[in-house]
Amino acid sequence: MTTVRLPIDVEQRLEILARNRHTSKSDIIKEALESMFFKAESEKDSFSLGEEYFGKYGSGDGTLSTSYKSKVKEMINAKHNSH
Repeated sequence: MTTVRLPIDVEQRLEILARNRHTSKSDIIKEALESMFFKAESEKDSFSLGEEYFGKYGSGDGTLSTSYKSKVKEMINAKHNSH
């Protein structure tokens, strides 16, 4: 069993909602929590959201992140050697 302390305005709104729905405050709280749990479980993390875009516009060369320094040196040398 869990006890929750609510601000007075929230308690009053809950009471009105329960009365209007002809149900208990506990049932409304349970329904709200279930909705929150469902939403939290169905949310994707940032990796999952962008996964389809990763590498989509890439060069196809999987070594660029480790060989970029040598590629930059080659480009600089080629530029200097062309003069």
